[in-house]
Amino acid sequence: MPEILEVESAREVLDAHALGREIVKVYAPDAWFLKRGTTAAALRHALVGSSFTGARRIGKQIVLDTSTPSVSVGVHLGMSGRVIVDGKEAGDPLVYASNRAVPKWHRFGVYFADGGSFMLRDPRRLGAVELDPDESRLGPDALTLTARQLDHALGTSTAPVKAVLMDQHRIAGLGNLLVDEALWRAGIDPVRMAIDVTPDERRALHKAIRAALRVLGRRGGSHTGDLPRDLDIPCPRDGAALQRRTVAGRTTYSCPVHQR
Repeated sequence: MPEILEVESAREVLDAHALGREIVKVYAPDAWFLKRGTTAAALRHALVGSSFTGARRIGKQIVLDTSTPSVSVGVHLGMSGRVIVDGKEAGDPLVYASNRAVPKWHRFGVYFADGGSFMLRDPRRLGAVELDPDESRLGPDALTLTARQLDHALGTSTAPVKAVLMDQHRIAGLGNLLVDEALWRAGIDPVRMAIDVTPDERRALHKAIRAALRVLGRRGGSHTGDLPRDLDIPCPRDGAALQRRTVAGRTTYSCPVHQR
């Protein structure tokens, strides 16, 4: 699914190819895809005649600023979304979703005066579009996360450390694959209570998060981690058989030997 690395790639496509182009038509055929009171009529009223002036990202949320004062559009890719601007695509790497370009999977889009378009394709229909998203509901962005912010996010929570790291209100952008990879690199069991992660382990976890984002970003995405998601492949660090559990409602892989 798209995690912060894939969403950043989508933002870069929008930033490079969708800004400064007059919008002449809004395509919003799926009312269910529009969230928090947003309607197709409201999108048309807000966007037609304007242009996108900026493409920002907070965690997994893309925010498109517009030339209309105080109007922005929030775009969430869900679990299988891709942005397409004049044929240039980015978002979900489609490892676990269909790679077919099916028009009925276009959930939202705009047409530009110059003949081009921006479309959001989402086969699983788990993404979302909304006008003027509440950016305050998200925690600090994972790509710029400081050790102090991580310590604050973990706090004294008795929830599993994996659940805390995936809570977008605490840290914005980390998903299932990146959290498993970071905890594996840091040697921390995903089910341990966050409050029990020691100061030294928190520092190690911060370094592991930064390393995972940097290395996997260079490789091409969140699905390129060193932790195998296959029980037939042993832990690359110590050769132990990996463990698969459900933590925070997500399939979780870890090593029972060095992750404690």
